[in-house]
Amino acid sequence: MGTAKTEQIYIETYGCQMNVYDTQLVESIVCEAGHTLVNTVEAASVVMLNTCSVRENANTKVYNRIHTIRQAKQNQPVKIGILGCMATNFKSDLLNDPKLNIDFIAGPDSYKQLPSLIDNCYDSQEKPFDVTLSEFETYSDVMPAQKSGVNAWLAIMRGCNNFCSFCVVPFTRGRERSRSADNIVEEVERLVALGYEQVTLLGQNVNSYRDEHYDFADLMAKVSDVPGIRRIRFTSPHPKDFPEKLLHVIAERDNICNQLHMPLQSGNTELLKKMNRPYSKEEFLGLLDTARAIIPNVSISTDIIVGFPGETDAAFEDTADVTRRANFEKAYIFEYSPRENTLASRRYPDDVPKAIKNQRLQALNAIQKENRSQILLSQVGQVQRILMDQATTKKGNDMAGRNESDTIVIVPEAMATHLAVGDWLDVTITGATPLVLYGTPVNHE
Repeated sequence: MGTAKTEQIYIETYGCQMNVYDTQLVESIVCEAGHTLVNTVEAASVVMLNTCSVRENANTKVYNRIHTIRQAKQNQPVKIGILGCMATNFKSDLLNDPKLNIDFIAGPDSYKQLPSLIDNCYDSQEKPFDVTLSEFETYSDVMPAQKSGVNAWLAIMRGCNNFCSFCVVPFTRGRERSRSADNIVEEVERLVALGYEQVTLLGQNVNSYRDEHYDFADLMAKVSDVPGIRRIRFTSPHPKDFPEKLLHVIAERDNICNQLHMPLQSGNTELLKKMNRPYSKEEFLGLLDTARAIIPNVSISTDIIVGFPGETDAAFEDTADVTRRANFEKAYIFEYSPRENTLASRRYPDDVPKAIKNQRLQALNAIQKENRSQILLSQVGQVQRILMDQATTKKGNDMAGRNESDTIVIVPEAMATHLAVGDWLDVTITGATPLVLYGTPVNHE
């Protein structure tokens, strides 16, 4: 039997927006069980790290953090639990490494078991764990604990069926399953009642969403119809099955952002085959052309991997060519690192030297910096609506918001004295850097 004692719980989140949402689910579950959330490691009797396993440095960061916590709490008893993708992918390593001394672990489909895992880590001779992957769990019956802010994350589905050869997600989060459209709309309505006017819908591949009667385009229209929702974002779709129907819904609805995150990964068709990405360079560029024809002012961002096994100079030049031609507003570019249990790690040697990966990373970043600079400069003089989300910036008391394409727009302190986080504001764009825009309120005198 567990102790059922009240714990002071501190949670840190690593990785993607889905993990941010999952942490909110965990907070709701442990509070419902009678535990208390605290804001520091020092105040905690239980520390949980909600982890990502997509890239090697994410794992390294967590291992280093575990040692730091043990050092900080060496004179105070503390239990450490690992949640999320690392729990599923590295269960044995985490439980059996005496240097880590992990007390319990829970995978992404096992968060409802956390109250018993926490209790049992005090009494059990063996360290408790649950990393079972479910075909059905969507947490649709758990209302996530919402923190203050202007954007609410909302997971519409879990898992992934794509099996990209470089990706661990199908192995750490299981197969795709979708929440019902009615359940999602109910959560959006609850968020509106809490004061949220912007939501971001989450899934590993949102255009695979399926309810009995609805696809993802239908779901977007239903969420768009919720009174009080003024801005809707979503991430991430997959280029392989992107529906033109969705592009028309985005174009027709004023509260759906004209913004697409379209992961390229590589511009070389042969490498895309090795990645198990079933589209070609030409098909990807054609999809972007279609999107821009239907949504003329669409903003497009992407993910790119450099140094995937077998990437020659010519293959990399294909990726550079797409980066130039696609004119992405944002690009998240990473060096390939093998992930345990993936097809790529088993089948392909990591044969691109680290120095070459880094050179290619810098080359793509230079192309993308020029792309973004030109896009942002072209917006000077435009009137844009922004949602204020930062009360101060690194430069002092300037305020900052985000426009429809999720670019930061800074409003000078002298013109922001009556503004607050959560306000909507029309600004005239007065300046641009490769990173941010500057704006003046339209009605400022």
